[in-house]
Amino acid sequence: MSIYDSRLWQSDLDEVVDAFPELEALSGSSVMVTGCTGLICSAVVDVLIRRNERRDTPVTILAAGRNPAKIAARFAPYTEKPWFRTVRYDSASPEISFDTPCDYIIHGAGNASPNNINREPVETMLSNFLGMKNLLEYARGSGVRRILYISSSEIYGKKEGNEPYRTDEYGYIDLMNPRNCYSVGKRAAETLCVSYESEYGTDSVIVRPGHIYGPTAMETDDRVSSQWSWAAARGEDIVMKSAGLQIRSYCHCLDCASAILTVLVKGQTCRAYNISNPDSIITIRDMAQILSKTSGAALTMSELTEAEKRGYNPMTNSSLDSTELLGLGWRGLYGAERGFSHTVTVLRDILRSRP
Repeated sequence: MSIYDSRLWQSDLDEVVDAFPELEALSGSSVMVTGCTGLICSAVVDVLIRRNERRDTPVTILAAGRNPAKIAARFAPYTEKPWFRTVRYDSASPEISFDTPCDYIIHGAGNASPNNINREPVETMLSNFLGMKNLLEYARGSGVRRILYISSSEIYGKKEGNEPYRTDEYGYIDLMNPRNCYSVGKRAAETLCVSYESEYGTDSVIVRPGHIYGPTAMETDDRVSSQWSWAAARGEDIVMKSAGLQIRSYCHCLDCASAILTVLVKGQTCRAYNISNPDSIITIRDMAQILSKTSGAALTMSELTEAEKRGYNPMTNSSLDSTELLGLGWRGLYGAERGFSHTVTVLRDILRSRP
């Protein structure tokens, strides 16, 4: 079953399109989305697709990724539309191999899997930095109006206390821990964005999502929110491997997508915007309890394996202050309970239709 066969998913997409008139600023333009089959960027593409279905002047969608077959499978009902194009792109490649004019780039490609980060710290760090560098060079020479970089809340590092991170507040990151290849690579890529603007005038803007979840997560996604959402949809136990006291800015993928598109259109050049729904700052245990309540699944405890410990996000608090984003007029539609409930329902729709 395609996710588009879920009535709830289509209804959720309609709600987002109706709630954000800012999308009309993109009418008639072309938007390239790298990492288009990932949890975040597939939701961005879906919002643009739904917007095109309901408007006379489409946005040309350039869906960029390493695997054209995977792109075709994910967006199967729409890949033959005149406003949808597939672009082969690999953030780990030493250079850009396409020549595709576009007005905007949303750069979300890169390794975000805890297991893969642990296995491939070198590739993770290089793809974050060099992938950004290559796209900035491309934007600089091809007339791109703006490039939006999807960074991460992990750039903030550790700090004392449980107050949400402001965008100008940076904590400690252990440079000798290879797990931090991800956060350090993201930090460097952000600085590269503002450096290109300073030296070459390349317009860029940055978003820092928290912990994104939703039905666009693949079943193989090893992030805990994805693992537990799929387990809840299958009626399996939700297995906690810690006390779950870490504080996170959990954010539904469609709230994240609408925030990205709002910042693309309205954000200030070389500013960073935290993506966080204030109604969804909760602990990991809170998330587990919400999913258990939503699905009726049992909540159990287990021990972390050594491999899981190495891939563990070291931040005890990664909640985010979204003052700047809210100042652009953005508002989240999915508090924690509604967001996780909708996620489980859509995933069950997908599972129910499998042969």
